[in-house]
Amino acid sequence: MSIRDLVLAPSTFAARMLNPLQSLVAAAARLYVSWQFLNAGYIKITNWTGTEFLFENEYHTPFLSPHDAAIAGTFGELFFPTLVALGLFGRLSALALFCVNIVAVISYSNVLLADGSEAALAQHILWGTLLLFIIVYGPGKLSIDHLLMSSRL
Repeated sequence: MSIRDLVLAPSTFAARMLNPLQSLVAAAARLYVSWQFLNAGYIKITNWTGTEFLFENEYHTPFLSPHDAAIAGTFGELFFPTLVALGLFGRLSALALFCVNIVAVISYSNVLLADGSEAALAQHILWGTLLLFIIVYGPGKLSIDHLLMSSRL
């Protein structure tokens, strides 16, 4: 065994043990972040009066009227997480949800960037980071994208 092999042995062992978990971890990340946005979208759609109130008084969405922002935000929180959870158009749907997350932070920055709201902002950063990994690495083997691509081969 060479010096190189000895130095790389722990890393090689870790890769051999952990690589089989990649698809499961990718699916878990997709499901976790999707659940967060689906839950928010569900709350919005089941209490539309409250949603409109929030968009008129709390959320300050740039470029859209409060009514249009409420519709777009609710749509984004229901449609894109569904695609991300399924791993359908995984990278593009994760990118779209990443944008929804950014708009949410911008729209609610008066609260999220205030003292005492670090945990809430940290949640958005976590979701954005998970989405960024899906954008860069793809949705994994436990996805409709992978199923469709493997059926083409």
